[in-house]
Formats: sequence, structure tokens, C-alpha cells
Amino acid sequence: MNISREFFQQLIQLYRPFENHLNIQLAKHDLYRAQWTILFYLSNNGSTSLVELSNYHGVEKPTITRTINRLEELGYVEQLPSHDKREKRMQLTLIGKNVYEDVRVTIDAYEQNILKGISETDQLKAIQTMDEIRNNILEQGAK
Repeated sequence: MNISREFFQQLIQLYRPFENHLNIQLAKHDLYRAQWTILFYLSNNGSTSLVELSNYHGVEKPTITRTINRLEELGYVEQLPSHDKREKRMQLTLIGKNVYEDVRVTIDAYEQNILKGISETDQLKAIQTMDEIRNNILEQGAK
């Protein structure tokens, strides 16, 4: 058996069910994963530009713009005044902060449930491994 092939096959088999079940949890709050990841980022990093969000999520700026526009319609995010008209900086509104905290409770329970039986040490090792793989992927793309 080729370990690296098995590793990536397991990763593929993990990703889709995780995302599908995450969306089920988020649907309880009328949100989708793309919206949640932006709320998560803004809650944990403060205000940010659309370009920074696009880079962080590894998607094109128009994709982020559509999601941000929907979050603005919902009243969860707002644009900050900026001296540079080309840069659109966003932050959570008070409503957005409250929604984030409500959803966080649901997501925390979901994540704890699916990590049942996996030690904190193993979780930390998996985080480190995923970070190293991501960095290797990004380095490959830069070449």
C-alpha cells in the first residue's frame, strides 16, 4: 500500500461528508459554509479587505464579493469608511457578532462530536500536518 495515496484518498473521503454535515448544522441558522467562513475570519481577525479575504480563502475576489453582499443584506457585515476607494474593508456588525456567537455554539457541538475519541495531541499533530501540506501546495503554485 502506498501511504501517500491512502492519505489523500482519506482526505478526499473526509472533506465532502464534513462539508455536507457542516452545511446541515449551518442551515439551522440560515447560513452556508462560505458565509460562515467569512464570519469566522472577521470574528477572529477583525476588519479586513476583500482582497485579504480572497487570499485567505483561496478563491477569486468576485466569489468573496457575492458572499459579502449577501452578508451585508442580512445585516451581518458592514463596510468601513476608507481613504482608498479601491479598497473595501469589512467588519462584523453587532448583529453579525451575535449571529457568530449563536452559530459558534452549534458548530462547537458538531466539532466536538466528530472529534470524539481523538486526543488533543493527535488533533494538534493533524493541524500541523495539514498546515505543512498547505504550505507545500502554496509553494508549488508559486513556482
